[in-house]
Amino acid sequence: MSSHAIRIHKTGGPEVLTWETVEVGAPGSGQVRLTQTAIGLNFIDVYHRTGLYPAQLPSGIGMEAAAVVDAVGPDVTELKPGDRVAYASGPLGAYAEARLMPADRVVKLPDSVTDRQAAAMMLQGLTAQYLLRRTYKVQAGDRILVHAAAGGVGLILVQWAKHLGATVIGTVGSDAKARLATAHGCDHVILYLQEDFPRHVREVTQGAGVNVVYDGVGKDTFMGSLDCLAPLGMMVSFGNASGPVPPLDLLLLSQKGSLFVTRPTLVTYTAKRSDLVAAAADLFDVVTKGAVKIEVNQTFALRQAADAHRALEARATSGSTVLLP
Repeated sequence: MSSHAIRIHKTGGPEVLTWETVEVGAPGSGQVRLTQTAIGLNFIDVYHRTGLYPAQLPSGIGMEAAAVVDAVGPDVTELKPGDRVAYASGPLGAYAEARLMPADRVVKLPDSVTDRQAAAMMLQGLTAQYLLRRTYKVQAGDRILVHAAAGGVGLILVQWAKHLGATVIGTVGSDAKARLATAHGCDHVILYLQEDFPRHVREVTQGAGVNVVYDGVGKDTFMGSLDCLAPLGMMVSFGNASGPVPPLDLLLLSQKGSLFVTRPTLVTYTAKRSDLVAAAADLFDVVTKGAVKIEVNQTFALRQAADAHRALEARATSGSTVLLP
């Protein structure tokens, strides 16, 4: 069947995203064919487009969407045509009207979650799930620091951590984003471009520091984050929105209080089908309860993906952005 997709033939700026006619064949063994209803926009898409995370070119782009199963390949038993589903993983190619996908990477959507919510929350929500429930298991009473607290992952982390009973400190880049983070439950909001955030964190924790820092920003915040941690605290660096973190002298970790540092990925945490299904169920549960609200604050037509990338890179978006086929 003929369809359309955004593809890249070379790395570079948003202009390398091209709208093309593609053929989508019948699903093979272990595959499903999806008619996509909403597609998530994520910073990792920018990394693939620029070549920071290399892809074999030419390539599709995008890792997250909600869809309806159109056809299933031989030996696929968990899914059937007509099922509402979502995913947040490779292979790259979510920026498409229709596509083939490995069935074991796709989860069924409950009726309580809309297509746009699912497209907006799978990658960011599953990321928040493993960060809060597995990388560092947040408990009631913990003090945590969330960088980019008004971003897609940030707003989910803030809400979910509050639901777990944590005290949440967030950094943001503007007054408008400070208001957004506060509205979602952030106990203390720091404008990190204008304030010395480690000093502010020490003040609001009475000198104790935080148990964990969740940092998707990277280069600009990494070293300051280490100064925010309590002894035996954990630095979780899960993204590079400001650029990659430079090499680290491990002796610093001992000097700053026997700290832990990890650089986790969703791919590792959901590599097993059972882990993916359990994480998705946990995410759907907190969204269905209303403990975590997913807000789609921007939508773009799929063919306007370049404009969506420009807005994302200019920090002109808040919450989640969805591309509509």
